[in-house]
Amino acid sequence: MSTRTGTRVISASLGSPALGTTTAVHAAVTDTGVQQVVTTGITNPDVPRNVTATSGGTAGDIKAIQVIVAGTNAEGVAITETLPIFTVNTATTVVGSKAFATVTSITIPAHDGTGATTAVGLGAKVGLGDRLSVDTVLAAHLAGTREGTRPTVAVSSSAIESNTVTLNSALAGTAVVVDYYVA
Repeated sequence: MSTRTGTRVISASLGSPALGTTTAVHAAVTDTGVQQVVTTGITNPDVPRNVTATSGGTAGDIKAIQVIVAGTNAEGVAITETLPIFTVNTATTVVGSKAFATVTSITIPAHDGTGATTAVGLGAKVGLGDRLSVDTVLAAHLAGTREGTRPTVAVSSSAIESNTVTLNSALAGTAVVVDYYVA
């Protein structure tokens, strides 16, 4: 770590996140005709990262609903996220933007018919673990190899769960290290 006029360079190990799947957090839940709040059968993310929701089953029964995920961020603070809207009558995967360390509940509004299903999985955005007011990421490394293409970065000076990095290469259960500086 080097210091120059109050700036620290961080080489942060973000764990070894597996490739996200559409059912990594919870297997597909079949619609019952009423809103469901799921609190059991949940698998927490391997590292703080974003969640996805995937509609499926009978396409004509899929409604334009928004799944709500509740859990905690990397600091253990409660957070929620309302995911984007499903496309009506079409199997769709929608992608959240916040990095969840845990998932405590999933609220699934009723679809148009009981042939629809909703699964919750993991995306490719990994939490940075620091609040950044601007994008100061210098490099990303996957399995000890520097990425040739700069990662996509989201920052927030107030919400740690909104500071994420998406590598150009697919996550594969190997070490992710990101170099960035903080003031």
